[in-house]
Amino acid sequence: MNLQLLQTRLGYTFRDIGLLQQALTHRSHSSLHNERLEFLGDSILNCVVASILYERFAALDEGDLSRLRANLVKQQTLFEIAQKLNLSQFLRLGEGELKSGGFRRPSILADTLEALLGAIFLDSGFDSARDAIRAFYIPLLDSVDPGTLGKDAKTLLQEFLQAKRIPLPTYNVIATHGAAHSQEFEVECLVPKLNVQVFGRGGSRRAAEQAAAQLALAAAQQALTRAPGARKGKPRAAQLKLAGIGTNQSDADAGQADAPAQSK
Repeated sequence: MNLQLLQTRLGYTFRDIGLLQQALTHRSHSSLHNERLEFLGDSILNCVVASILYERFAALDEGDLSRLRANLVKQQTLFEIAQKLNLSQFLRLGEGELKSGGFRRPSILADTLEALLGAIFLDSGFDSARDAIRAFYIPLLDSVDPGTLGKDAKTLLQEFLQAKRIPLPTYNVIATHGAAHSQEFEVECLVPKLNVQVFGRGGSRRAAEQAAAQLALAAAQQALTRAPGARKGKPRAAQLKLAGIGTNQSDADAGQADAPAQSK
C-alpha cells in the first residue's frame, strides 16, 4: 500500500503515519479503527464548509446556506471526492468486508474521508485540515448554482413541473440487478404529458430515482423549449439511461425505500 501516493493526492504529509493508518482502518479490520476520527472529521468538515459558503455567497440567508451546506457534506458528495482520490485502494478492511465489496461501498468511503480530515486535524491542527477541505470543495463550488440551493433532482423536477402546471412524475422500479449485498436498481420516471420516459440506475431505489429525475428534468426542459410550430410526428418517449451511484439511507428509510423488487 503506497501511502505516499495518497498523501500526495491529499496535498498533506503526515508527521504521525499511525494516524493515517488508523483513518484508513474500518472496524471490521481491527479494534483500532477510524470511527472516532470520523466523528471529529465530520465536525471540522461542517465548520469549514459553512465558513466557505458564508464568504462566497453573501446574499444567501441562513436557511439557504444550511441547505447548500447539507448538499455539500452529504454522503454522496463525500463519496465522489473519495473516488477522485481513489481512496478504495488504501482501505484496511476485514476479510468479510473485502469479500462483500466494502471497498466500493459509498458509506465506507465517505466515512473514511471524514476520518482522514480528523486525522489531519490531530496531526497538525485546524489550519491544515481547513486547507485540505478547501482544496476539495473550491472546485466544486465553482460549478454550483446557488439558485438550486442544493435541492435534489426529484425536488427540482417537481418544482419545474408544478410551475408549468404539469402533473407530477411517476417512478417505477422495473428491475434489480446483482447479488443481494450489491444490488443495482433500475427505475423508470414518466412525465406522460411531455412524452418523457427515462431510466436511472443506482445502488438503492432512492439513488436510482434521483438519477432518473435528473434525466427527466433535462428532457422536460428540452420538450418545452422546442420551437413553436415544429413538425409534430408520432410521440416518441425519450429513452435515456444513466448509471447512478447509490447512497446508504437511514435504517428506517432504507427498509421502506429500498425494498427489493423482482427482476424482469
